[in-house]
Amino acid sequence: MSDTIFSKIISKEIPAEILYEDEHALAFSDISPQAPVHFLVIPKKPIATINDIQPEDTSLVGHLYWVAAQIAKQKGVAEDGYRAVMNCNEYGGQTVYHIHLHILAGKPLGWPPYQ
Repeated sequence: MSDTIFSKIISKEIPAEILYEDEHALAFSDISPQAPVHFLVIPKKPIATINDIQPEDTSLVGHLYWVAAQIAKQKGVAEDGYRAVMNCNEYGGQTVYHIHLHILAGKPLGWPPYQ
């Protein structure tokens, strides 16, 4: 997998507002927020798309959701609710080919998300 903006954030080549970091995951504020609260949770392991997740990655992907829930609690949006979205490939809206979980919160979110 080629270098992405996320691999450069992980290696600290590009600055980001880091919300959480451990040996498996990194969470940071989205630079183009689509809701009052919008952050990303990414694995440090480079996985291009959801389609590339392997059986040995399932606990890592679960960890991303756990990290998201911890940050949502810290930000005070867990009780009201939030949306967790992971896009896959072009038609799914993926623009960076390193899986990432978008967490959006802080206002009522409509459904469907796009009309």
